[in-house]
Amino acid sequence: MKQAVIDLGTNTFHLMIVGRQPDGTYQTLFRESRPAKIGQAGINQGFIAADAIERALTVLTYFQDVLNTFDIPPEQVVAIGTSAIRVAGNQADFIAKVKNATGFDIQVISGDQEAQYIYYGVRASGALGAETALIMDIGGGSVEFIIGNRDRVFWKQSFEIGGQRLRERFMTTDPISPTAVRRLHDYFQEQLLPLANAVHQYSPGVLVGSSGTFDTLVDMQHMHEWGQWPEQGQSAFDLPLAEFYRSYELLITRNHAERMQLLGMIELRVDMIVVAVCLIDYVLKTFGIRSIQVSTYALKEGVLAVH
Repeated sequence: MKQAVIDLGTNTFHLMIVGRQPDGTYQTLFRESRPAKIGQAGINQGFIAADAIERALTVLTYFQDVLNTFDIPPEQVVAIGTSAIRVAGNQADFIAKVKNATGFDIQVISGDQEAQYIYYGVRASGALGAETALIMDIGGGSVEFIIGNRDRVFWKQSFEIGGQRLRERFMTTDPISPTAVRRLHDYFQEQLLPLANAVHQYSPGVLVGSSGTFDTLVDMQHMHEWGQWPEQGQSAFDLPLAEFYRSYELLITRNHAERMQLLGMIELRVDMIVVAVCLIDYVLKTFGIRSIQVSTYALKEGVLAVH
């Protein structure tokens, strides 16, 4: 039996198609991520701009063509809408246009549901052990933090401070200025007070980053150290602290064109990764975390784990 999940992220749309085995395991048949940038020029104002809707429909029409080649009808597709759609004043209009053009029914999930799905995805990757971990998923619209281990979730919360929001608000120069980095840190301190309280309560010893920025940091490490991309089938990685800070320094001191020249960089992440690594740096330093794991599984795999 085939199943498909579409994750309609703020920056990127992801399609994953799997073949289910009778024992419940699955084999990935197809996966692709394409930029739709539905948060661009509207996310901080709470709407999806007209050209962003056009970009979304272009990507989703392409996904529809792919699904047709696998003989999967629209009603068998789980399409999940996250932050940008969640907060958009024109959400109903956007959902109707997508339904009309592609037949996909978008389920808009809450930040809490998003965090829960991410936890299931990260757990399925094998990145969690018995130790209490701080899981972090940096999207374009929201950032989810979950404190837990492979057995349970102790605390979780979604914050509307994703990369696209931060870029539009703080990254007024390229490269980003030291002043903007300080302003970002002040903003994180103010916004993430509930996280600080939870970390104080549960004392996670490791940061587990899922997807997006963290995938690119792993790619940069592998290209730098071994001159090759990471193993395709591997779903959990160690990211040494020293390697994170090597990449961090490169990313915050270079402009767009120079970042594109960095080994392991992809166009999809080249700008948002700057504010994202500022957030990772803030979390590591503020909470004294010295160890980073990366899960390539996130929301899509979490949806598959429970559907």
